Amino acid sequence: MPTILLIFFAALIVAIAATPLAQRVAVRLGILDQPNTRKVHTSPVPLLGGVAIYVAFLAALLLFSETFYVNQVIGILLGATWVSFLGIWDDWKNLRPLIKLGGQFFAIAILLVTGVQVEFLRNPFLNFFVTAAWVVGITNAVNFLDNMDGLSGGVAAIASAWFLALSLLNGQFLVAPFAAAIFGASLGFLVYNFNPARIFMGDAGSLFLGFILAAVGLKLRFPGHPDSITWMIPVLVLGVPVLDMALVTFSRLRRGVNPWTTAGKDHLSHRLAALSGAEGDTNHRRAVLIIYALCLVTGALGFVMQYLAFEIAYALFGITLFIGILIIFYFERASHKQSL
Repeated sequence: MPTILLIFFAALIVAIAATPLAQRVAVRLGILDQPNTRKVHTSPVPLLGGVAIYVAFLAALLLFSETFYVNQVIGILLGATWVSFLGIWDDWKNLRPLIKLGGQFFAIAILLVTGVQVEFLRNPFLNFFVTAAWVVGITNAVNFLDNMDGLSGGVAAIASAWFLALSLLNGQFLVAPFAAAIFGASLGFLVYNFNPARIFMGDAGSLFLGFILAAVGLKLRFPGHPDSITWMIPVLVLGVPVLDMALVTFSRLRRGVNPWTTAGKDHLSHRLAALSGAEGDTNHRRAVLIIYALCLVTGALGFVMQYLAFEIAYALFGITLFIGILIIFYFERASHKQSL
């Protein structure tokens, strides 16, 4: 436990110190997020905050973690490093979506080669397929969620806090350092990123956080609890990014546009901010805080899932899934009425 605290505080302090440096570098290199009609900010904002998150995460582990000799740890770090550099490249040069997706599959290959994968399915091919689908899905879901000040970083902090609690409770001392480092780095970055943001994490941060959270979800184990139940826990902890991606994908497919290449103000955060019928920082902050609360709720559901009987666990998961579907249809119906 003392080591976990050291990792958390090291990541927090390094992120607080490194983020202003990343901001200066972004301004110097002209790596800025320019405002347009589909974005909520009205003036250029430096990117590369994700570099500070990555540096804080890695520095904390290098300083205090003792698990670097494990092949799977090396695989996760190599994959995360590749994804982070891919994000930096995209922030600077605007990569095509297919190139970004191909780069993510390369990182997934690193995970699979080093043995980081789903293991509870009997068919090895299905294990590979579900692993790839999970990592690509969560990586891009967190990337999609990075659409409002403090949103993606705050969700990553809450999710990693739940993963940290779950890993410590279940003696998962390989996973706990990763979760502690994400938690600290995300909180340190939020000092500068919460509305009004002085810097954005960019794809360098959102792709990195999504990949790491997906990998942590893969590695989390629950000794004494059946896999037939515990597979739902990471899904619930990361339920809000999954909900946002499902909402955006359904909405864009319904409108006949490509959900992966089309951008717009159709995310959960935008729709929550628009409920009052007005725009502004107050509404944006309110929307972000509501999503934080949703993350706390879904994380709590994931936490209690490990203690439930089979029938109750699936009933709870089914009810949560049904509520998510209702949310999607509610916002789609509301947006359809507004467009008439």
